[in-house]
Amino acid sequence: MRVKEIQNIDGFFKALEKCKGRVELITDEKDVLNLASKLTQFIALTGVFSNPEISEYEIVCYNIDDFQHIKEYLVPVEE
Repeated sequence: MRVKEIQNIDGFFKALEKCKGRVELITDEKDVLNLASKLTQFIALTGVFSNPEISEYEIVCYNIDDFQHIKEYLVPVEE
């Protein structure tokens, strides 16, 4: 899903803990961040979510049920 914003970052990271499969954040530069890793979450928080030059990115859930945990925090890109 293309996302322009994540609302409630703390809630989003807590929801990620419930996910059973891999959840990735992919930037337009093709950087792939595995959000299961606490270190990667920190990198995403400081490098992606707080950077105004990054206006949108992709969130990919490899377990379809995991999307239910995080979807309330995602603001999709309107097409």
